[in-house]
Amino acid sequence: MQIFWFIPTHGDSRYLGTAKGARQLSHDYLKQVGVAADSLGYEGVLIPTGRSCEDPWVIASSLIAVTKNLKFLVAVRPGLHQPALAARMAASFDRLSGGRLLINLVTGGDQAELEGDGVFLDHATRYEQSAEFIRIWREILARSHQGETFDYEGKHLTVKGAKLLFPPLQQPHPPVYFGGSSNAAHDLAAEQVETYLTWGEPPAEVAKKVADVRARAAKHGRTVKFGIRLHVIVRETDAQAWQAAEELISHVDDATVAHAQAVFSRMDSEGQRRMAALHAGARNKAPTLGTGVSSLPPEGAQSPRGGPSAIGRSRADLEISPNLWAGVGLVRGGAGTALVGDPQTVAARIEEYAALGLDTFVLSGYPHLEEAYRFAELVFPLLPLKLRDKLTGGNPLGPFGETVANDFVPRASQS
Repeated sequence: MQIFWFIPTHGDSRYLGTAKGARQLSHDYLKQVGVAADSLGYEGVLIPTGRSCEDPWVIASSLIAVTKNLKFLVAVRPGLHQPALAARMAASFDRLSGGRLLINLVTGGDQAELEGDGVFLDHATRYEQSAEFIRIWREILARSHQGETFDYEGKHLTVKGAKLLFPPLQQPHPPVYFGGSSNAAHDLAAEQVETYLTWGEPPAEVAKKVADVRARAAKHGRTVKFGIRLHVIVRETDAQAWQAAEELISHVDDATVAHAQAVFSRMDSEGQRRMAALHAGARNKAPTLGTGVSSLPPEGAQSPRGGPSAIGRSRADLEISPNLWAGVGLVRGGAGTALVGDPQTVAARIEEYAALGLDTFVLSGYPHLEEAYRFAELVFPLLPLKLRDKLTGGNPLGPFGETVANDFVPRASQS
């Protein structure tokens, strides 16, 4: 099992949907989050991508020197990058960081944003292009270790004599992570990536995705690893955790929800559609996917609209599976669910997902600096011993906390 954290390059706050409690985005702050994740023992960090974010490659590069072991999950964008250039960028970063690069293949799902970036391809065509892109990227890097060139002529991309003089440290190339919920996405994952990531859906839905990608990969003679992207809201008691969830969206109003959902509805991302279906804009007492229900509407179906005000939303409205809360997705695109509860409960839910075959957990919480510490302090000690030792460096001695009465130092719990 690997536990990742998140670098909030699109901004950070104590509350969603408002400037209240907002935090100025600066390099100093991003360094604080990165150093915290590194020193606490997180495996790595996801750095988001898109026009709402600072550039992920610039940010990741700036954090190399202030971290020691932290890995960086950084996006490549077919249509925005050329595969040969992306291969050189990856090799340089991997060498300079001492082999700490992971690649996040992102096809994009917001047509308006993509057109602003000069990409005018529909959903199916983008996946065709992405498949060609990552095939070229992988081959250039793999062949660089032997000094070989690569020729490829595809429907969308062509290279002739592509060559990389300085190979990456990782062989044959830095691992590729990828997420997507459509059939085309599952095909791409099965054929070409190392780890398939899903957004935080209920366990039954995640199990279906894992089984489908695994079966498709087997047809190619491949195996794929699996991971999940989730927010976390963990407190010392269950009641405190759910109160924190309520507070996180306490300044969200109907107009903000309506605006955000209108933007999300124009996207052609199947994953985003599934996220929206989980909460239905918080306008139904029974969202499309309610607690205990294990099926989503078919691909292409629209999320329900209308109903009572989003103000006054409750745990009953938004807890779409035990301890899985869809409130974040009211105003945030992409990953829109959070695990909510006391440390024992959250650790148990993580192990439930792990039992489905997931071994990578990409987590985040608001605000990201404080929550990186809170999750590590409350949940790390409850995770399986092997992972706990990995996260803490196998050091149970300390010092931990403040010296008591100028006499003795607290010791770590052995539970």
